[in-house]
Amino acid sequence: MREPIEKYFQMGTIQWMSYPGEPVLESLRKILCDDFFSAVEVCQAADDDTRKAMRDMLAQSHVKVCYGAQPRLLGPGLNPNDIVEENRLKAEKTLLEAIDEAEYLGAKGIAFLAGKWKEETKEEAYSQLLKTTRNLCAYAATKKMNVELEVFDFDMDKAALIGPAPLAAKFAADMRTACPNFGLLVDLSHFPTTYETSRFAVRAMRPYITHFHIGNVVVMPGKEAYGDQHPRFGFPDSANDTEQLLDFFRVLKEEGFFCPEAPYVLSFEVKPWNKEDHDIVVANTKRVIRRAWALLEE
Repeated sequence: MREPIEKYFQMGTIQWMSYPGEPVLESLRKILCDDFFSAVEVCQAADDDTRKAMRDMLAQSHVKVCYGAQPRLLGPGLNPNDIVEENRLKAEKTLLEAIDEAEYLGAKGIAFLAGKWKEETKEEAYSQLLKTTRNLCAYAATKKMNVELEVFDFDMDKAALIGPAPLAAKFAADMRTACPNFGLLVDLSHFPTTYETSRFAVRAMRPYITHFHIGNVVVMPGKEAYGDQHPRFGFPDSANDTEQLLDFFRVLKEEGFFCPEAPYVLSFEVKPWNKEDHDIVVANTKRVIRRAWALLEE
């Protein structure tokens, strides 16, 4: 493409994935000082002072702020589709708190994920997830905010209730009947974990997608970084690299997601593995993005 990618997408990164273990304010400042990024995804702050400092930095930056509530669920093992109502309410409570924190930080919504499930209670779990998500959307609507569900694997690592893509589309259709502020967050690195191609997954979820992630994954059992670990592009035995990202861009172009008037957020979710250098891995990802974009035909 002759036109820069920034014309069509707000390029972002997930702060806690790009810089795991680093001081939050230090890594956030690094991202906000890099004009490659016009979006950043942040998560729960450790304390009030950190939260205020984050808000002040984000306000100066002129980047789109996105809020990921996934760590609020994954850390303590909370499940928004738990069939035990008391447990479901615990998950809902932290997600409602996430909406408040996201608003404070300047985000216009939150993203979260479904919880684990069992075959014998799958329908009940689906109803529980609808209940949680409808409550979140109703509360978010009072603040003119949105709620996004990230689509994950269903039997490999996170083993979440939503996806695969057709089930995610069904859930989104059920949600949109009453909640227009609901959408799906889809991730290139999750397509191999749901045994789907970019074309199949994006077309299946097309009407409901509001946000994109890109990254890499290892889906060969027994190999290093197997599962939903988001290793760098070029990682041994991994599924995604420049070719797969180029195909993803082609599909997004075909399906009408190149919107210069209202660009979608396209964040990379790539994590250093073991002792890899955080900054080198971030630079690696930018190189792959630029190469794939350069190969995309007009």
